[in-house]
Amino acid sequence: MIRAFNCKNRVAETDTSSKNYYDLIVVGGGITGAGIALDAISRGLNVLLIEKNDFASGTSSKSTKLIHGGLRYLKQFEFALVKESGTERTIVHSLAPHLVHPEKMFLPIVKNGSFSKWMASIAITIYDILAKVKKKDRNKSLSKSESLLEEPLLKKDIVKGGVLYSEYRTDDARLTLEIIKKAHSLGADIFSYCEQKEWKYEGQRICGLIAYDHILEREIAFNAKNIISAAGPWVDDLRYKDNSLNGKKLQLSKGAHLVFDRERLPIRHSIYFDDFKGRMLFAIPRWGITYVGTTDTYFHGDKEYVTCSIQDVNYILSAVNNMFDIKPIKKSEIISSWAGLRPLIAEPGKSSNEISRKDEIFESDSGLLSIAGGKLTGYRKMAERIIDLVQEKDHSLSKKKCQTENLRLTEAPFDDYNQVCDFIQKISDQLLRKGYEPKIADYLVSNYGRHCEIVLSNSDLLLDRVLDKDIALLTAEIRYCIENENCWKPEDFFIRRSGMLYFDPGRLLKHFDLILKVFRDEFDWDDISFENIKKLSLQSVRSSINIV
Repeated sequence: MIRAFNCKNRVAETDTSSKNYYDLIVVGGGITGAGIALDAISRGLNVLLIEKNDFASGTSSKSTKLIHGGLRYLKQFEFALVKESGTERTIVHSLAPHLVHPEKMFLPIVKNGSFSKWMASIAITIYDILAKVKKKDRNKSLSKSESLLEEPLLKKDIVKGGVLYSEYRTDDARLTLEIIKKAHSLGADIFSYCEQKEWKYEGQRICGLIAYDHILEREIAFNAKNIISAAGPWVDDLRYKDNSLNGKKLQLSKGAHLVFDRERLPIRHSIYFDDFKGRMLFAIPRWGITYVGTTDTYFHGDKEYVTCSIQDVNYILSAVNNMFDIKPIKKSEIISSWAGLRPLIAEPGKSSNEISRKDEIFESDSGLLSIAGGKLTGYRKMAERIIDLVQEKDHSLSKKKCQTENLRLTEAPFDDYNQVCDFIQKISDQLLRKGYEPKIADYLVSNYGRHCEIVLSNSDLLLDRVLDKDIALLTAEIRYCIENENCWKPEDFFIRRSGMLYFDPGRLLKHFDLILKVFRDEFDWDDISFENIKKLSLQSVRSSINIV
């Protein structure tokens, strides 16, 4: 029987965990921490994971949302990183095909651009070989006329040709959440809104931590034989608390993205294009929007408050308007945005764009292990490397090898992507008969897989009472996330469970009060709690929508 994964039995669950002695505590609920928890629990370790905010609330919900091999890393001769990333993207696609979608990426070859025709052809051929791309999916070089047929919006006077090649698109926050849910279903104890405050020691050896539970508003002590910090941009903060912030340190880089209505930038493919300043950006169509990013600039500000700056906006708009033959997009036409931090390993003298994306493990004298760097695509191998190290150092642990290569991430998995497409069509037909827009099927299946049928069933039950299909569906979706996905705050839902703030901000604004009401009813918040949460939710919305 699958354990309930919600916040409604928090007191009993945290009380039990405080009395446990874990093989491993993982601090950080982003993609790296999630992957580590799943790897460890699947090898037989007794695991606790804590996250100070919501899962994936940092870097792991602010990426370009691609599971990709990193074509640009070939220019830095990081062949091993490209090979590993290319292999891993295929594996992750097989583990959750409804979440990791095959995507044709288009690379325009343009005058004064980063790639010449021959360089692009050679680079992407090497890319395909390293990534073991199947022959039928390998790159295809296009002439100028063929390129403009593929992407008519490109400026005709600068296009020289193009290349189509294979990548994968995902929802980074949903992927992180599915990994978290899988680890929990296998027996890991997992708490969001549970913040590490102090380390505990036996002599000089780290043996646990004191955490503050933001939901219960109390401190809790947890104990373990081994601790891994996978706190992303906060890794150095936790090393500092351990008096082990020496040697290599993090260099934070900010990546920002802007979202436009799809009609304003109706590209046919995902496009990897030049900014004509030595960098490349992505333009990704998704449902009714197109988003563009990313920036790559050093960040030294408040890690708790990362937003798009006017400089980010001007840079991305300039790149878009220089590449596409459209009426120039204005700041007022941005419908949403997001910005996040990359926890890179500092390399003095290099720009943030040049710093390696390879991960690195730090070990302190106290035994604290910290891991940082890396890419979304490589989360599984990062986890494997650090759990191998934990097993090597702690001879009392199981010596089972990594299990996650073949461990499906959902309890009702799809065999392959064709099965996903068939299921989307099935749900689309059902929605059409019920009077919904069939396009909602892609959204529901991409987010919830086969479990979207639970959402739709509950929506049918609500419909007699609320008499509005959209309200019934949205209410059922929120309740599903609260009951099954540890959703605690409204922004957990409209940012990381549904992606509504980024991909459908108009629907969010229309139903903002309804969303808050469902949460209030589910958790029985008093007036003061409700007003505080409403204020924070509004701040989250305004930081993404009112950016200029």
